[in-house]
Amino acid sequence: MTRPHGERAVIEDQKGVPGHMVRRIDVTGSDGVRLAAWEFADPPKGRTEGERAPGVLLLHGLMGRASHWASTTRWLAERHRAVGLDQRGHGRSEKPAEGPYTRDAYVADAEEAIEQLGLGPATVVGHSMGALTAWQLAAKRPDLVRALIICDMRASALGAASQREWEDWFKSWPLPFATLSDVRKWFGEDDPWVERPNPSRGEFFAEVMAERADGWRPVFSRRQMLQSRATWVHDAHWEELAQVRCPTLVVRGLDGELGRAEAQEMVRVLPRGQYAEVADAGHLVHYDQPEGWRAAVEPFLEQFAEDPQDDREPVSS
Repeated sequence: MTRPHGERAVIEDQKGVPGHMVRRIDVTGSDGVRLAAWEFADPPKGRTEGERAPGVLLLHGLMGRASHWASTTRWLAERHRAVGLDQRGHGRSEKPAEGPYTRDAYVADAEEAIEQLGLGPATVVGHSMGALTAWQLAAKRPDLVRALIICDMRASALGAASQREWEDWFKSWPLPFATLSDVRKWFGEDDPWVERPNPSRGEFFAEVMAERADGWRPVFSRRQMLQSRATWVHDAHWEELAQVRCPTLVVRGLDGELGRAEAQEMVRVLPRGQYAEVADAGHLVHYDQPEGWRAAVEPFLEQFAEDPQDDREPVSS
């Protein structure tokens, strides 16, 4: 049973790694889908009564989950209230059998999360598909998004061939995995999509597996992931990018999926775009190179850590 719209978020504290409390906050998506939001560190202390830490919402990519942002949220929490969202179909959020898994649904869920969590106007950090959700949200609801970080997501259409490749890749998974070590080894070494051994990729996928009666399987439905992907891979998203009026940082890994030329064109199209890149990082920039990721994005975020006032340019009518 879902919560009525507008009801205050339900908070549940859980133990995380030693020294860190994990807080789960249930929010309700646009069509009643239950979404799990997560704080992996306590909000900053030392603020005067009534003073609110600037809000940050972090959106994972396809197949990801909020816990992939745990290390980022812990240093963010020194000066921000940082919350990661398990998007519909992912992590501990609900996975309705028939969706919808459309762009509108994901964007509306992010709207609801910012409003119900009291984060707005927030800095929204998105990786891959989550970055697309972030800039579509910023274009639709500039009142909710103060600043934006786009991590390794292309604005160009990827096309039908890309979708067929993903279908074939999903079919190649040797499910179920007998152990988590097998998960790490396959995704980090044996997966035909791996060009060279990548332990962080193995760890990334180990976090999205759950033990079932017959072994380890993904917490998401591969069919639903393809449904979700089909709603954006066939289209380009430059027009919505150009509608983003807030300060925006485009970040790419040097070995990621977003090429330098396209990233720099995205910066040019954005009215207030900035550019950063992370060496020795692939598509999973924040997971591959957490220190390099922090060095790339922290100076940008510092602009919004002290002054919670709105810094956006007015949108022309």
